[in-house]
Amino acid sequence: MTMNPLNPIFYPASIAIIGASKDPTKRGFRSIQKLLEDGFQGEIYPVNPKEVSILGKPAYPALAAIPGPVDLALVCTPAMSLPDVIEQCGAKGVKGAVVLAGGFAEAGPEGIELQARMVEAARRHGVRIVGPNTSGIFNTHAHSNIVGFSNLAAGGIGLLSQSGNMALSLVTEAQGNGHIGLSTYVGIGNESDIRFHEYLQYMRDDSNTKVVIAYVEGMQEGRRFLDALRSVAREKPVVIYKSGRTNAGRSSAQSHTGALAGDYAVSEGVLRQAGAIIARKSDEILSLAEALLLQPPMPMRRVAVLADGGGHATIAADVLTEQGLSIAKLAERTKQKLAAILPSSASVANPVDVAGGTDSNPAVFAECASLLLADPGVDALLVTGLFGGYGVRFSPTLTDVEMETSRRIAELHREFGKPVLIHSLYGSLHGDLRPKPLTLIRELGIPVYDSLERAVRCVRGLAEFGEAQRRAMPIGDTPPVRAKRFAEVLRTCRREGRNVVLEPEARDALEDAGVEMLAPAIVARTADEAVEAYERLDGVPVAMKVVSRDIVHKTDAGGVLLNLTDEAGVRAAFDRIVESGNNYTRSQLGREADLTGVLVTPMAPRGGVEVIIGVVRDPSYGPVLMFGLGGVLVELLKDVVFRSLPLTEDDARSMLTEIRASRILDGVRGAPPVDKEALVRLMLGVSALCANYPEIAELDLNPVLAYPNGVGILDARILLEDANAASRK
Repeated sequence: MTMNPLNPIFYPASIAIIGASKDPTKRGFRSIQKLLEDGFQGEIYPVNPKEVSILGKPAYPALAAIPGPVDLALVCTPAMSLPDVIEQCGAKGVKGAVVLAGGFAEAGPEGIELQARMVEAARRHGVRIVGPNTSGIFNTHAHSNIVGFSNLAAGGIGLLSQSGNMALSLVTEAQGNGHIGLSTYVGIGNESDIRFHEYLQYMRDDSNTKVVIAYVEGMQEGRRFLDALRSVAREKPVVIYKSGRTNAGRSSAQSHTGALAGDYAVSEGVLRQAGAIIARKSDEILSLAEALLLQPPMPMRRVAVLADGGGHATIAADVLTEQGLSIAKLAERTKQKLAAILPSSASVANPVDVAGGTDSNPAVFAECASLLLADPGVDALLVTGLFGGYGVRFSPTLTDVEMETSRRIAELHREFGKPVLIHSLYGSLHGDLRPKPLTLIRELGIPVYDSLERAVRCVRGLAEFGEAQRRAMPIGDTPPVRAKRFAEVLRTCRREGRNVVLEPEARDALEDAGVEMLAPAIVARTADEAVEAYERLDGVPVAMKVVSRDIVHKTDAGGVLLNLTDEAGVRAAFDRIVESGNNYTRSQLGREADLTGVLVTPMAPRGGVEVIIGVVRDPSYGPVLMFGLGGVLVELLKDVVFRSLPLTEDDARSMLTEIRASRILDGVRGAPPVDKEALVRLMLGVSALCANYPEIAELDLNPVLAYPNGVGILDARILLEDANAASRK
């Protein structure tokens, strides 16, 4: 076993229960009781100055009185006692303390100060703290259960949870399943000392943990968690359920990107980027973990379906497609062999419908499975329908045949090394009602589901884990960009006390970062200068936009006029934009606008798909890039995806395919496909700029017109972090 620094906490040789009790309703009693019931082999030391013994174990008045060393302390005393208790732990040489009490940082200023005192004592003595405000921990393989859960079965699934009730729900579901065992559980609590990413790294190093489940509400150091996840997810599957899916976007954000960067939207994007398998429904969490525990990852997304009815065959094909999986194209030889053993009414094109060919002989399932798994174009097999219940549906004499078929299918899974999953109409039956062939095939390592949709989601999880293993890791530091002009812009903004980077300045910065700007832009400070700019642009139709530190959303202020085609129109447009800008700021700020001028630029060529590219600094994960459909309806459509910076080429390309309307980029109704390579270059340029300049709080390119050849940035805005906040970093 790899010696992770947290090993003494999860594989303790001795445990002290501080605040031990004889009251059966108290945690200080139940924890000792469970340790004894579960057969903990180490020393158990109750600590209570008023008791002589508890549950047959000698009690000690203080930690210092314990005769032997102590690896782990379970602290059941009130919050106010904790700084002193941790001092005692340090003096005794305790490696880790599990702090159950609440009333710390989650409870307000006094709790924050109390938690800081506790952590200061812990760090001074080298004591690691789980919690506070934690439900506890267990390790079934060490028989160390100081949570109090009953009837824990040892297994390969580790559980990290920020909700004690959610942990209990998953433990109960595992017990109801009858086949799933857990390795380790951690109630994350306040992360006062040990952080989420450290627990994740421990589970990577723990040989008894094969799959990790994490229930996440938020975390102290999201950036470090992503770094750890990138490493762990290449070795072990990590299933994450992120709560807070309905959180609204940040209402104080000044850009479209900021408004759209809600907690869940960002979390899902960056966690998937780092290799997590995201569960969007609570009832699929354990099913995903079970499939990933039992089955190998898929090299590609090609799935064969074996059904005993047209209805389930069709539904399976629909759900597989909706989940982004491929219906495998079978080799002609495979179809010919299937046709030779199935009735003429059977469908041998994937999905394969046996059309009654198994009614009197379920063993045909195994023959078909053998042919499908042998096909080189198949990465996984999904069996759906009555399987396992033929003895119930038709005749009890078929049960023995199905038992042998279950054995044969399990052998085929091992022989070909490809995932096999079963959806059965009888999968929801348990106990004596459950058909024996289903119990057997699960015992042999093939997962069984009563929901076809959940079965398909688990197939996709196997494909996602394969992709996580193959995903390119970010290489080294972000290369520096040439944005010397932006460094000067930063100095100017700080000197002038503004956080808004003007559009001409933003365009210069993007150009320096290697972003291709489709057309020139000239700032005019007077109507005469606007006319001169129009003439310098060869008299082509122009767009004119207000440039002001006070106006971020130019359209809202009436600060954008388009398709101006003569000198008179340009002159009138200048005056109108200035007037509208002043009227807007009078209503918003009570004064006229601080106007730099009006930007004059050629109208963009017709056509193109409007997209948005932006960056925002997430408080947990740091800088994240957004891509999606753009334009004035971007905040209504919300068809966007997120990735953390720095971006890799694979990250950028994956974003193009993940928006709901991705087919628009491929060309619809006769339109040509857009230049995806230009979009990728643009995203990588923006990534490099923002990674090199952490002063950028928000960046918005909206809309960007994606053409068959190149892209055009119609509007660029950059907002800087507040100078005071930046100086505190």
